[in-house]
Amino acid sequence: MPSQLPSSSLLEEIDETLILIPGLPNDVGRHILSLLPYSHHSRVKLTCKSWNLFLSSKTLFSLRRIHRRLSHLLCIFPQDPHICSPFLFDPENLAWRPLPPLPCNPFEYGLCNFNSIALGPYLYVLGGSLFDARSFPLDRPCSSSSAFRYNFLTLQWDRLAPMLSPRGSFACAALPGTDQIIVAGGGSRHTMFRAAGSRICSVERYDVGRDEWVAMNGLPGFRAGCVGFTVRGDKEEEFWVMGGYGESRTVSGVFPMDEYCRDAVVMELKENGRGNWRRTGDMWGEGERPRFGKIVVVDDEEGGRPSVFMLDNKYILRYNMDTNRWLKESRVPKDVYGSSLGFVVLNEELHVMTLVNGVDSTETRWSRRQKRVGTLFSQIYHSRKKTWRFLVTKPPFNEPLDFSTAIMCPIRL
Repeated sequence: MPSQLPSSSLLEEIDETLILIPGLPNDVGRHILSLLPYSHHSRVKLTCKSWNLFLSSKTLFSLRRIHRRLSHLLCIFPQDPHICSPFLFDPENLAWRPLPPLPCNPFEYGLCNFNSIALGPYLYVLGGSLFDARSFPLDRPCSSSSAFRYNFLTLQWDRLAPMLSPRGSFACAALPGTDQIIVAGGGSRHTMFRAAGSRICSVERYDVGRDEWVAMNGLPGFRAGCVGFTVRGDKEEEFWVMGGYGESRTVSGVFPMDEYCRDAVVMELKENGRGNWRRTGDMWGEGERPRFGKIVVVDDEEGGRPSVFMLDNKYILRYNMDTNRWLKESRVPKDVYGSSLGFVVLNEELHVMTLVNGVDSTETRWSRRQKRVGTLFSQIYHSRKKTWRFLVTKPPFNEPLDFSTAIMCPIRL
């Protein structure tokens, strides 16, 4: 049975009688402690009981939001989160922090292609594709309907109500101004198999307060491997589903091949949660080669239209909603060969990430087991300033990070 979700009003509050910093009013002490980067909280909590309670309270996140001191962090899931801990990365302070793995199911293994999304002080892990020892045949992956939520106040995972339809590789977005998440499409494809797998067109909405999934009007056609985001329309909020693949065909009647979607579909979200879908039409001009790289969205803090970008090898493309065309935005300054590329948005900046393998000359053959593989090299593009900068850090992973299969989720705490 899914655990009962606490409402935001029931989250832990700070005890006003506790003294945070001797000789200073608690208002001043709270303001000082709220300025600490989130990546350092786990160490600072050990100072005393009052600091531990304050840094684990709802009051802290409220103050950080009011004073605009939220840390822009990246949660990286290198592998199956049931057996491999995800990590929080703070690019501003070059700090890493592990999170506990998901609650384990002894019958399921190899979870991938799930979706992770942040909503307030929570991190959600939804769906995915996995192998189930109770299914037959054993080597055929199946999609998952499971949903988990990590609470950054209690530092624990909660199992939520499962989705109505199991799915992996699907579009997902949080609806602005509401405690709701919408998911669309998806299928059962696993990273071990680059083709085949099922596709679905169902759409559903999750209500955080009720811990309940509600079905919505389905997509116009089957679609998986897509991304989702919301746009403030002229009258109503719109939910966009872009990219991915739909139907499949075979080459020579044997080898499966995906038919990639050349358009986007848009639902106008009504107050009752219902809405009809419309197609944008072909996003590529006549004779233009379609590109199907990773897509990310930069939200407009003032509530305007978001900016949509695609990473196509060494080029970044920007989507123009008015003309329904992809335009070349910039070129990645430094070429990195032989490595997979990660593409994610943090604090309105586009991070093109890769793991550069290297050898630490100070290590001996006796310490190789603890060796951390490679260096994380990020090329960071500011979409408004049109400038590039670089960041290099040593990740905590003991195995090479494959960005083609790793799941990354930005979160503000």
